[in-house]
Amino acid sequence: MIPGSRAAEEFSLNSWKPGVSAVVVCFNEEDNIGSCLESVKWCDEIIVVDSFSTDRTLEICSRYTNRITQRLWKGYRDQLSFAISLAKEKWILVLDADERVSSELRNEIDRALASVGAEVAGFAMPRLVHYFGKWWWRGGWYPDYKTRLFRRGRASCVGLDPHPKLQVHGSVRRLRSPLYHFSYRNVADHINRVNSLTTISSAEMARHKRKWHWTDAIFRPVARFLRFYIFKKGFLEGFPGLFVAITAAYYVFLKYAKLRELELKREDETTRRPRAPDSSCPLTTP
Repeated sequence: MIPGSRAAEEFSLNSWKPGVSAVVVCFNEEDNIGSCLESVKWCDEIIVVDSFSTDRTLEICSRYTNRITQRLWKGYRDQLSFAISLAKEKWILVLDADERVSSELRNEIDRALASVGAEVAGFAMPRLVHYFGKWWWRGGWYPDYKTRLFRRGRASCVGLDPHPKLQVHGSVRRLRSPLYHFSYRNVADHINRVNSLTTISSAEMARHKRKWHWTDAIFRPVARFLRFYIFKKGFLEGFPGLFVAITAAYYVFLKYAKLRELELKREDETTRRPRAPDSSCPLTTP
């Protein structure tokens, strides 16, 4: 091995890099899971928690790992917390099934972990979306930093479904290389996901006693559209940029519309509930 060569550098990094567990939660992801796990096969272990998929997901996962656990779905945050608890290595890398670790990100992770100080508890990475046949450097989805790499025992899942986040207890540093995100297969998949996720989100808000207000339903969607289309320069992406900005605003509007629907449903159930007679008023008989 030639000193100073790339092979020598990789040997040095791998010799000193602490172990990494890759953690993936999935359900019926046969179109995505293979590419996802291929991008993390360099990790010391791969842990998959599957919610009893009915397609070829398990078959594909078995090509990359034997650490596969099937568990009934109890929500995004609960399932992810369980999956993280199975990891054994010093560092944990969390991915969704529709995400990929780019080669640049892998190399940056190797270098970061080879020299990381004890004060650093986690790393956040920019997420780059591929949709409409293009990479979305503009239009609201980038850089969308996500904390996905952290020391075992130094992070917990917080927030509301369907978008829980990892709260790291300690210093978090940012990486520069992107985590690839293949979020939607097509427009129909995008719209279906918006409908499904807003149903979950509105139910979570209602469960946590979040109240509906006109201002949320009117101003928040407008703010989201302006952020995506104007401030994040979605207008430079042509029609796809307009579509993404509109659907982003629609997501917000639909979430609050469904929250209001849940409130009205509860109010209706309350008014229909039979009331007990007032004991202070004597009953009269004919």
